[in-house]
Amino acid sequence: MEFEGYPTFRVAACDLNGQMRGKRLPAGQFSKLAEGTVRMPLSVLNVDVWGADIKDSPLVFETGDADGVLYPTEHGPVPMPWLGSPAALVPMWMYHETGEPFMGDPRHALAAVLDRYAAHGWRVEAAAEMEFYLVDDSGDALTPPMNPVSGRPIGGHAILSIRQLDAFDAYFTELYDACAAMEIPAESAISEAGLGQFEINMTHRDAMAAADDALLFKAAVKGLARKHGMAATFMAKPFAEDAGNGMHVHFSVLDEDGTNIFDNGGPEGTDLLRHAVAGCLAGMAPSTLVFAPHGPSYDRIVPGAHAPIGACWAYENRTAAIRIPGGPPKARRIEHRVACGDNNPYLALAVILGAALEGIERQMEPPAAITGNAYALDLPGLAPDWTSAIDLFESDPLIASILPAELIEHFCRTKRQEKERLDTIAPEERWMVYLEAV
Repeated sequence: MEFEGYPTFRVAACDLNGQMRGKRLPAGQFSKLAEGTVRMPLSVLNVDVWGADIKDSPLVFETGDADGVLYPTEHGPVPMPWLGSPAALVPMWMYHETGEPFMGDPRHALAAVLDRYAAHGWRVEAAAEMEFYLVDDSGDALTPPMNPVSGRPIGGHAILSIRQLDAFDAYFTELYDACAAMEIPAESAISEAGLGQFEINMTHRDAMAAADDALLFKAAVKGLARKHGMAATFMAKPFAEDAGNGMHVHFSVLDEDGTNIFDNGGPEGTDLLRHAVAGCLAGMAPSTLVFAPHGPSYDRIVPGAHAPIGACWAYENRTAAIRIPGGPPKARRIEHRVACGDNNPYLALAVILGAALEGIERQMEPPAAITGNAYALDLPGLAPDWTSAIDLFESDPLIASILPAELIEHFCRTKRQEKERLDTIAPEERWMVYLEAV
């Protein structure tokens, strides 16, 4: 985008919870960003979901709450169409004073995984399917939004309903315009299973760009909903009796010639695809904390909720946690269906792609692909609750081979502090913590 015409801009890096942290600056400072003029405490990327310091973090008192330096990412600035006045957002990431990446920054964690692929002469293309709810949060509890056409709350499930999409046409038209202005490659939109639930798919592209897309898309969805008199949320389970929000990740790996290493010319895919699947299955339970990072996330990953909870894979089967979609062999890819919608997209892609690469490098072999209903099978599961997920993430050797030790430590400290505080909040009030934060 052209920066001219914006009197102010924001600089923001992504914290461990997937929230943007940064500053508002006057336009005159834009040309100086590459000089490292923007400083911010390293601890800011390790605050809890409320924005509070982690009380036992070594990033705070132990080190004097030292500054890091923010530099622009390769993404470049984007407009912020949901604001009432013209403004731009410049995505940033955190470095130490020495110029070394701060490995508590989740974007650097994904970059390190992608560097490992590059060492093989490979690059990853990925895309996300983003599920979210439009809601009315004006009362003491969340309710479905008002139908803009009828003026009444929507009251029926509308899977793939054009009528439901058209009822919210003004919102979706502005959302697509915003995505175009922000260079977010939004594709098809559908009305999903829940009351007021929708899904928009992204175009496949470089995996880092795909993670950037997911983060910026969440901001646009939530910001524009407020302009239209609603709220939007990616919470894993906004309504106890309705479908949860997920983020399905599709990815393939291309060699230096642009050839898909998963394509063998047929529907079954290559040995490398099979090894990658095995790695994804091995990493599934240890990565639960990334896929379900918040207390209420665990309301989604339970039996009977139509969310994958068992480690299995299948061809063209949407009940399986890992699905190999059909279609032309040159587009052979893996669909990872486990992550809740409230995840941090940099961490989610890092553990998914990192586990796949571990499977390839170690030549892991998966069990046989399942057929039929995965929900009816007795399968190895995800971590069953938040506490177990924290403990497993902290101690698992596969996670340690994928993510920096520094990030693992900070993430676990953050989640333990959040759990302690969330335990003091009544369950019926917890939605207010997460509605727009995730």
